[in-house]
Amino acid sequence: MYRVDPRKAIEGHASRQGGSDDRPLSPKAEVIIAAPVDSTLSGPVIAGVVQIVEAALLALLGYGIHAAYVEPPQDAFYIPVVLATVLIANIAFNAARSHRIAVYRTVVSQVGRVLGAWAGVMLVLLVGIFFFKAGDLVSRVWLLTWFISGAALLVAYRLLVRVMVVRWTVQGRLKRRTVIVGGGNDAALLIEQIQAGSANDINLLGLFDDRVGERSPEMVSGCHKLGKVSDLIEFARRTPVDLVIVSMPLSAEKRVLDMLTQLWVLPVDIRLSAHMSKLRFTEKAYSYVGDLPVLDMADRPISDWNLIFKSVFDKVVALAALILLSPVMIATAIAIKLESKGPVFFIQHRHGFNNELIRIYKFRSMRTDMLDQGAAKLVTRDDPRVTRVGKFIRRTSIDELPQLFNVLKGELSIVGPRPHALQAKAANQLYYEAVEGYFARHRVKPGITGWAQINGWRGETDTIDKIMQRVNHDLYYIEHWSLLFDFYILVMTPIRLFTTDNAY
Repeated sequence: MYRVDPRKAIEGHASRQGGSDDRPLSPKAEVIIAAPVDSTLSGPVIAGVVQIVEAALLALLGYGIHAAYVEPPQDAFYIPVVLATVLIANIAFNAARSHRIAVYRTVVSQVGRVLGAWAGVMLVLLVGIFFFKAGDLVSRVWLLTWFISGAALLVAYRLLVRVMVVRWTVQGRLKRRTVIVGGGNDAALLIEQIQAGSANDINLLGLFDDRVGERSPEMVSGCHKLGKVSDLIEFARRTPVDLVIVSMPLSAEKRVLDMLTQLWVLPVDIRLSAHMSKLRFTEKAYSYVGDLPVLDMADRPISDWNLIFKSVFDKVVALAALILLSPVMIATAIAIKLESKGPVFFIQHRHGFNNELIRIYKFRSMRTDMLDQGAAKLVTRDDPRVTRVGKFIRRTSIDELPQLFNVLKGELSIVGPRPHALQAKAANQLYYEAVEGYFARHRVKPGITGWAQINGWRGETDTIDKIMQRVNHDLYYIEHWSLLFDFYILVMTPIRLFTTDNAY
């Protein structure tokens, strides 16, 4: 079996653990799973939208005042001045740390930071006008009016933002669904700190701990113990979990590493609470969950704005591909019907994001009476189950084109680890049995094409080394993802189709 060095868990590797086996969980865990869940809003996305709208409002206000007061209009001068001022203002607002969810909930602190930054921006503008001797070009009425009306606009806008953020906080949509790994007195102290300073940011679901008895009671500071760490893997696959906070001292190195090698397969943020550590690092070493200092151990691979960018990329490419390739798809459907009786499409269950079962669409390439829904037997060269049309569309990957509909449904991405059939094997071993770390590839949505495919690792997997190479390439893709990386893989896919011959 291919194994992962547990010492490298912090660097991005995963354990074999994590197969979805529907194991029974504790009654308390089942209650949480059964409860309805509203979608969680992303703090960075909200802050980004607030900044964009704020900048647009200030720019429109500045230019509107210019159009009303300046005669004749001097767009060639005023438009660059307005845009530069708004850009400086955005930098100043961020420097004043006014674009944070915790600040959006306040009134005095938020308004004070924004007005102070706005006044500073206007001071910089005045200094710039004096330095460049542009006093004759700038209307004093325009400048004063923009400063006063801009201040009023900022106050009104930020109060509206506060109303929305407070409402979302009360609804729980800005609280990250969180579990704690650990128990006993250490977990009790952590829970008290969360309740004291981070209650607006964390929805604490429960505890998971491998210890039993007095060292780890069933109830800690009003928080239920939901199971062992291995149960957390199944729990997180049946209900949304955004954050795992580990309540263990840094000195417990083996326990921390064992825990990480179990949980790395999950698409969640993992943080090590610093409340127990006697070591004191520099301020930059910590990140914060509310007011709680934590050390970053693992991040969800694609989140916040990156998730939005990738989703838009997927939908745009899928729509364009369906339009451009529709003649090929229609011709393929006709050829399949002409050669053999049966449906045009073949539908198969596969594991998707976070091991969720999804239905994958493909053009049927096998004879109807020889279909293999679970792919218990891999297709080999000159396989008698494959039709003549099937051989061609499999070799050219045309059989995968219907998965563009899976992309539009949000089940697949254009680029990502390929979803494998549930019973697929390498050397008579199921994939997850053959390769330790296999389930870590499900931390992102699977894709129609991927890094492994353009590097020649597509088609038959008759050896453990072949599936190991696929998994290694998939993990590399997850750790190094970017839109440019996706675009490169997309461009290289048709090129690689004509240079590999191991797809049957």
